[in-house]
Amino acid sequence: MTQATSHAFQFADARLALDVCGVGDANLALIEERLSLDIANRSDEIVLHGETESVELGFAVLESLYDRARRGLIVEPADVEAAIRMGRHHVEQNGADKDLFQGQPAANTVAITTRKKSISPRSPGQADYLVAMRDHELTFGVGPAGTGKTYLAAAMAISHLLEGKVRRLILSRPAVEAGERLGFLPGDMKEKVDPYLRPLYDALYDMLPRDQVEKRIEAGSIEIAPLAFMRGRTLSEAFVILDEAQNTTAAQMKMFLTRLGEGSRMVVNGDLSQVDLPRGVKSGLRDALDTLRGVEGVAVKRFNADDVVRHPLVGRIIKAYDAAPKPEAEAYKTNADQE
Repeated sequence: MTQATSHAFQFADARLALDVCGVGDANLALIEERLSLDIANRSDEIVLHGETESVELGFAVLESLYDRARRGLIVEPADVEAAIRMGRHHVEQNGADKDLFQGQPAANTVAITTRKKSISPRSPGQADYLVAMRDHELTFGVGPAGTGKTYLAAAMAISHLLEGKVRRLILSRPAVEAGERLGFLPGDMKEKVDPYLRPLYDALYDMLPRDQVEKRIEAGSIEIAPLAFMRGRTLSEAFVILDEAQNTTAAQMKMFLTRLGEGSRMVVNGDLSQVDLPRGVKSGLRDALDTLRGVEGVAVKRFNADDVVRHPLVGRIIKAYDAAPKPEAEAYKTNADQE
């Protein structure tokens, strides 16, 4: 029978109690639900009661949230979920101990600060991804939607730009599936391209004031363009992001990767389960992963459903699709399954 125990978390600064507990103790209620604990809020301390491992994990979660509040950051339900996810990962890897976050690539050690917010990884996979982007000239982020690949890459790029590590930020993605048949769309070039680049704009607006983004775009320090516009260029002193890379051909991917210039970094993101290329055409992302395996200076981070940081149901949906038997008819086979 599992032993039950109680442990009290005391606030060194009682003024931060509301930030940690949430309005109406919403954050505590979430911890109770996720860890099967009984939690009592006694103003200057929080008492946790339950199975020993859950109490230890709950205490570590509160420490993480308190540290976030102490640094002046907002503590939202998503931050609670992130702290729980990081703690559980540590327990799985190392077993429970007094300090669940000791020596881990936890959120605080790889946080990114932009003009509008401080951005921390919300899963162990995201933490590894940030470290990979920080330490490598070329990083591939591969995995399902909702894992933060584009958002974190944009945050890292903005951070490099604001700190003067690069002079330009260049964001690109294939337009109109993989064919980039822009001439068939109505409007001028900007009107043709913008709908396909909207996720990149959204990420930027979430990290910088809108007027600053527009000014930087006008000045050329931020460039958002379709992949076709990269041909023939050398991208020096730039942080370059290619999104939706699964919809590139092998030739397009080679063209893009060879644009890398002095003082630049590249991040290439994609989801190999969402390839829109014609049947029989190998994804440029898959080809690059095969070709560049083991090449020095290249990092590959593969995400899975456990790294999904959108609504919890999204992760369960992805797991269900991954576990579902594949249709027998060859006509339904996806490019992600083709080698």
